[in-house]
Amino acid sequence: MSAQEFAQHADAVLRAVGTVIDGKPEAVQIALTVLLGEGHLLIEDVPGVGKTMLARALARSIDATVSRIQFTPDLLPSDITGVSVFNQGSRDFEFKPGPIFANVVIGDEINRASPKTQSALLESMAEGQVSVDGVTYRLETPFTVVATQNPIEMEGTYALPEAQRDRFMARISMGYPDPASEVAMLRQRETTSPLESLRPVIDRAVLSRMIHTVRHVYASRAIEHYAVAIAHATRHDRELRLGASPRATLHLVRAAKARAALDGRDFVVPDDIDALAVPVLAHRLVPNARVIGAASVADTIDRILRETPVPLGSVGSA
Repeated sequence: MSAQEFAQHADAVLRAVGTVIDGKPEAVQIALTVLLGEGHLLIEDVPGVGKTMLARALARSIDATVSRIQFTPDLLPSDITGVSVFNQGSRDFEFKPGPIFANVVIGDEINRASPKTQSALLESMAEGQVSVDGVTYRLETPFTVVATQNPIEMEGTYALPEAQRDRFMARISMGYPDPASEVAMLRQRETTSPLESLRPVIDRAVLSRMIHTVRHVYASRAIEHYAVAIAHATRHDRELRLGASPRATLHLVRAAKARAALDGRDFVVPDDIDALAVPVLAHRLVPNARVIGAASVADTIDRILRETPVPLGSVGSA
């Protein structure tokens, strides 16, 4: 796909989602970056700021299969993956696919379900497949999970374990809209929801071609060493008890490739790595007891970025 065609399709998705999500272009941009980087997105914020709306708007802008799972304490793993039922006609068990078999899966309030149910997502998010009753079923591509959770109302919730948080390419927070955007929202949504009029602007075939384009964005050896150096620094930083995993390094480079493509480039620059370091790494890091809060983790990452030298030859041949 040419750079011009890629930009046209990307702008169409950004504009479509932007008609639903007011005043949050950065969140929309990262959501599309994760989708094109073949990752999964965790949206974490207080109630009522548009977490589920962003997930639904992104899904509706693409003409692909979409499913939504409302996570509750009584949700079972089979409610996600599917179940084998006995077919009286064939006298054999027949597999009934669950909602995980979709191109875009929206997991609403993922931390409301038990750890056993949350674990049903692990294999699908990491390997693109589901194993039920000893049989493995491949998921259609492209495949992405967009999950939301509320970090405030923690009663009756189950915090995501580190192993599952590590499978999300990025975590974002919506934040409150600015006053002008909130006033515009009151006027636009007085009688109807803009989500109802949102129509797909690209189909699954186009999305697959865009993802293929992102895969072939060039990341030099210097860029790869820069990403590894940042991840290595988090593993030995005095303020962090758990640093970034190798999967985090892989996700950081993949996301940087998607950001470069969205910026009209076929190569990654250090600014791509720096811009995505916090959303890609922060939710994977565990601070020491004396460092409290996500803001402190973000500050630690910013310090590591300042202290990590940008290698020569960041752009150009390996």
